[in-house]
Amino acid sequence: MAAYESSRAAPFGAISIFRTVQFVTEVLANLATWNDGRITRNALGKLSDRELDDIGLCRGDLESIGR
Repeated sequence: MAAYESSRAAPFGAISIFRTVQFVTEVLANLATWNDGRITRNALGKLSDRELDDIGLCRGDLESIGR
């Protein structure tokens, strides 16, 4: 049985482009996560103290929500 080596070096610049795309994708994912947390904190911030107490939260908890 013959073995055939099929691996070869990546084309010039392919790794740099891959890492750039990976970095941009990670930044966009982090931005989306931050925005989701911001929207959640804003929505909870509009609730009254009584409504927050009903769901087991206080105003001081809002800053740590969504992080």
